[in-house]
Amino acid sequence: MLGFEKRKERPLSNRGFMLRMARTLAVILVLVGISLFIGMLGYHLIEDMPWVDAFLNASMILGGMGPVDPMKTDAGKIFAGCYALFSGLAFLAMAGLMFGPIAHRILHRFHYGEDKEDS
Repeated sequence: MLGFEKRKERPLSNRGFMLRMARTLAVILVLVGISLFIGMLGYHLIEDMPWVDAFLNASMILGGMGPVDPMKTDAGKIFAGCYALFSGLAFLAMAGLMFGPIAHRILHRFHYGEDKEDS
């Protein structure tokens, strides 16, 4: 899906790189939307929160701030803990997705220039 050029291939043009970053951002936004929906659904069904309150709590946990409303049930507390763990891992994965193409571009340009000098 987000394949990178090989070591001997010419680095991607600036326009191509911007398109790659736009696709990466689109994937991240979809993942954020799915993650937010999972949290909202859990808070709505388990803690019986209205949708707006479920959105607020899910977005605060997903953003790393923590829940706004205290959980009333044991099931809600377990869900909030699991969702917080999931959110932390999702954040790391999305950061890797975002910075992967940038790191690849820097390293590829370095190695591509090195290969040209060797030949």
